[in-house]
Amino acid sequence: MKKKYKQSFFISAIFLSIIVLLLYFYFSQNKENTLEVNFLDVGQGDAILIKTISGQNILIDGGEDEKIIKRLSEELSWWDKKIDLIILTHPHSDHVGGLVDVLKRYEVLKVLYTGAIHNSPDYLAWLELIKEKSISLSIINHSQKILLGDDCSLEILYPISQDNISGQANLNNTSIVSRLDYRQTSFLFMGDAEKEVEEILLKIEAGKLKTDVLKIGHHGSDSSSLLGFLEIVDPVYAVIEVGKDNRFDHPSPRIIKRLERLGIKTFRTDMDGNIKFVSNGVNLWPSQ
Repeated sequence: MKKKYKQSFFISAIFLSIIVLLLYFYFSQNKENTLEVNFLDVGQGDAILIKTISGQNILIDGGEDEKIIKRLSEELSWWDKKIDLIILTHPHSDHVGGLVDVLKRYEVLKVLYTGAIHNSPDYLAWLELIKEKSISLSIINHSQKILLGDDCSLEILYPISQDNISGQANLNNTSIVSRLDYRQTSFLFMGDAEKEVEEILLKIEAGKLKTDVLKIGHHGSDSSSLLGFLEIVDPVYAVIEVGKDNRFDHPSPRIIKRLERLGIKTFRTDMDGNIKFVSNGVNLWPSQ
């Protein structure tokens, strides 16, 4: 009787495992045409995880420290240890510091950065680890488009030339600005770009600025987010990546009020934690 009970339990366990696997593959297949953009709460810093319709993992910046590892573990399956592409917008520690840990914990296939010169320990350690691991490293110093699958692409809008990098005293203004498009929906990621970059983009890329979701530049500081820029971008949603009670007093109350006056629904990582948007190519919505 005991042996029969064990056999029955074993068969039930196998049957349950098969059901779980079938459900997993069913939902995986039904998510194939869904794009996810996760604005990760890493404190006072930027980190954006994009999960493409083709199953790629793209990470834009990594915050300042090991918080990024916890956040990635919340959004990626435990067996998913591959990052297809890392984009470092610029080499300030609140963007590059956590990427050192990412290189140690994940298999990273390719890295894009501007090649901006900076002597911070985090940045130098990150570059050294890329070299040690023989990871493909490319410099972005002009506009270009990266295809990510059917009707899905990431376009680099800035920098436009090497002069935007080597001739720039303010590292924030070497930030990579990129636009993610999936069919009828879009995201604009501003890094820490300030007003000067916004003015350049208004002159030469105004037709590519209107978007659904805007990642506000420089953590909501009033050094970014010109009124004229926000009016042209005209987002439905804005996201501010910022740490709670940070020493910079980000975001600026002036920018918050400006967004409110324009009727832009604003999310903040210091108040909302991780912020996820999902797009099916036609509609886009925040998802918690």
